[in-house]
Amino acid sequence: MSGKVWLVGAGPGDPELLTLKAAKVLQGAEVVLLDDLVNSQLLEHCPRARVLRVGKRGGCRSTPQDFIHRLMLRYARQGRRVVRLKGGDPCIFGRGGEEAEWLGARGIECELVNGITAGLAAASQCGIPLTLRGISRGVSLVTAHTQDDSVPNWPALAQGGTTLVVYMGVARLADIRDGLLAGGMRANMPVAMIENASLPQQRECRSNLSRMLADATAFHLSSPAVLIIGDVATRAEQALARSA
Repeated sequence: MSGKVWLVGAGPGDPELLTLKAAKVLQGAEVVLLDDLVNSQLLEHCPRARVLRVGKRGGCRSTPQDFIHRLMLRYARQGRRVVRLKGGDPCIFGRGGEEAEWLGARGIECELVNGITAGLAAASQCGIPLTLRGISRGVSLVTAHTQDDSVPNWPALAQGGTTLVVYMGVARLADIRDGLLAGGMRANMPVAMIENASLPQQRECRSNLSRMLADATAFHLSSPAVLIIGDVATRAEQALARSA
């Protein structure tokens, strides 16, 4: 008898940002494969589940993806209700798509449960609207870290007119800066660098494109962090200045 796998987004860290659907799925879980960035408080929703920690962190010892696949398959084939609990949203740089395809190819029922992605939460926590009429007509979510070490098309992004939300970019700030400047983005484009979004230890550093590497170094910015690049990054500051 085959079980089922749910690929669940745990949100950015604040346990109150977990969705009601995700909480309901966790309550029925028998096995939980826990991502490294998930707040451990969320395990209160599944006290009877077997919890296996399968973390992945840049620069740290990580669980191989193939091993995670095989764990999901093993427990699903035992008829278990399996939850793969991921930070943020499972399909925003969370490998949810590839895991769903892998399981589907082996006949395992799989369901995706959305979570609030870190880029959205980071912006909201800092009072930054990712879109704003007359300022930003869209949002581009980009990762600076890829499996094959390829790089985004920074010139195209520089000219796209959208707010850029860059994930996994702390180690590649110089490349991001140089690529966007070479693509024609202005040097004083506002940048917000937000570490540990939505958690009590959240920190933010406001800068601009040309200064962001020096400012991040002085700020001791570390992962997990997201970058928000665009004119909207100053809107919260302007609103506060008007209300003062």
